[in-house]
Amino acid sequence: MSELAPYAARTQASRGRRFFEPPPEGRSEFQRDRDRIVHSTAFRRLEYKTQVFVNHEGDLFRTRLTHSIEVAQIARSVARNLMLNEDLVESIALAHDLGHTPFGHSGQDALNDCMREYGGFEHNLQSLRVVDLLEQRYGAFDGLNLCFETREGILKHCSQANAKKLGDVGERFLLKKQPSLEAQLANLADEIAYNNHDVDDGLRSGLITLEDLLEVPVFLRHLEEVRREFPDLQDRRLTHETIRRMINTFVTDLTGESRRRIGEYAPDDIEAVRAGPMLISFSDDVKRLQQALQTFLRARLYKHYRVQRMANKAKRIVRELFSAFLEEPQLLPPEYQTRAKLDAPRAIADYVAGMTDRYAIKEYRRIFAVDIS
Repeated sequence: MSELAPYAARTQASRGRRFFEPPPEGRSEFQRDRDRIVHSTAFRRLEYKTQVFVNHEGDLFRTRLTHSIEVAQIARSVARNLMLNEDLVESIALAHDLGHTPFGHSGQDALNDCMREYGGFEHNLQSLRVVDLLEQRYGAFDGLNLCFETREGILKHCSQANAKKLGDVGERFLLKKQPSLEAQLANLADEIAYNNHDVDDGLRSGLITLEDLLEVPVFLRHLEEVRREFPDLQDRRLTHETIRRMINTFVTDLTGESRRRIGEYAPDDIEAVRAGPMLISFSDDVKRLQQALQTFLRARLYKHYRVQRMANKAKRIVRELFSAFLEEPQLLPPEYQTRAKLDAPRAIADYVAGMTDRYAIKEYRRIFAVDIS
């Protein structure tokens, strides 16, 4: 790892783990966190959880797993330039979607509706629940027993009511403090990755075209640059070269603007970071470019009738599975039946949220004996 700035997170100054463990040999505490995340069951399941397009719709679309790896790559690159802790930012990036439902945001919305009377459902909180409780790998504790700083970064946002239940990791929401710069960075690296790669998947699917994207200023600018430099470039190479340059624009701006803000505020250490304003940010001009891209994707891709049709199917699967398990908990696997005796709705939410896209479809067919394709 490169030299760390004074304001970076340091393993030797970590607030520690929930359960004491001897220090690791041959790696840092945050490297241990990363390794535990990569070896977790929830991380492997991300390979079959959707980003925009459901898993069975094609082999080359992004999944939650490939997305998480792309977020980690972007975040590490910026962290190195800002002299932040690369191991911590990588751990946060790889873990940030561990609690996501099958079928992307459609699945989350449906499960939140099902849980509305029982405390609701939010994938950030579920990711924390996965690493704190649901992973069952170690003899001495439930969960992965990650460092405070990793857990803090996973929890990007949280209501006051939920923050009061979360102890140390919820404290900053009550005190209106910031997370580490590494956590701030992982959040914006997530935005860069999903916006730009959704453009690529949208083009690959045929739901949006190059002509559609001419109304997006940042895409138009880079497409024109590529066509001037490579006038004979066609199809996929033209798209990849354009998106590559878009990502570079966002990453370069994020690095430069964050460096400027950090230099202006000049935090002495991580505690000064927590007490200050948000320091990892795009410039105002690039924020506008990012917002224009997000607006386009919402209107032209996420609300496309074919995406909406699959989203409606996904919501039906989640709602009906939840209702069936709530009505007859004996349909749950034995381990969840045991937990359902204490809190049936939450146990069912844990089970459904842990499903991959294709497993949820299989469960639906098993229980209702119908073909939903």
